[in-house]
Amino acid sequence: MRFFTLSFALLPLATRATNVVLSNDDGWAEINIRTFYSTLTAAGDSVVLSAPAENESGTGSSDLPATPLTEPCEYDSCPTGSPAEGNNASNTHLNYVNSYPVTSMRYGVQTLSPKFFGGAPDIAVAGFNVGANLGSTVLVSGTVGAATEASKEGIPAIAFSGTTGSQTGYTALVQTYMTVYADLSTNVTQSLVASGKPYLPSDIWLNVNFPAVSGSTCSSPAEFKFVLSRINNATSSTAADVKTCGSTRLPTETTVVDTAGCYASISVGNAITKTDANATEQAVVLEKLQSILSCLS
Repeated sequence: MRFFTLSFALLPLATRATNVVLSNDDGWAEINIRTFYSTLTAAGDSVVLSAPAENESGTGSSDLPATPLTEPCEYDSCPTGSPAEGNNASNTHLNYVNSYPVTSMRYGVQTLSPKFFGGAPDIAVAGFNVGANLGSTVLVSGTVGAATEASKEGIPAIAFSGTTGSQTGYTALVQTYMTVYADLSTNVTQSLVASGKPYLPSDIWLNVNFPAVSGSTCSSPAEFKFVLSRINNATSSTAADVKTCGSTRLPTETTVVDTAGCYASISVGNAITKTDANATEQAVVLEKLQSILSCLS
């Protein structure tokens, strides 16, 4: 089994910074997305954050034009009357959109990325979400909605979610689970980029879920193992998955996250249907991420 610490300690330096659009459904001022932003930036990536002005959890792929603020942004991060889209005055890479996660991600890809990067981003990431997004939950998750929107726009995308935590403003003290999830998310992102283009097949996204972090359990990135998984339970009529770990049936992401031993799941999904990708598409991801993948004990 493979163990690791920080992603940027393992991967070779890229010839240039990876251009990343980052979104979520918990809102632009939630501490998880700000911690992820800081970790990606510290790892050498160029990141622009484009996320909802308010908590939009559970809104799936809802999509409406952004409108001016009729009340303050979450955690009073922008005042009533602010424009439909805006940014942090001291860091213009931190942007809000007063609408849904899908709308926010599209604004990041279509408007902010050309502004900051001169074109489309290399990759889009969403999260890490407050709470896991496992199984059928992906159908209503705004974090997944943001990732699948990027994929449908032709941008490789990953949704990250963590079991531990609650809605917290970005000015709070950073806790252990936040840095652990941010480091793990950065590791997956940079591992995929290091595998070379195209990073993912067309209309394919990755759904990554982390188990609980506590003071005595899974409190360091080095304790975690990633396992290739599937989103939904298979039935007797479900086609075989890619062969790995001696089987042509992948464990569900719920099984992986619930297994003792700090296992994180990586599922390969179809962005159009938000269901499992086929074995051929799973095989592409298996090959690209084999350096960080393990089997369940």
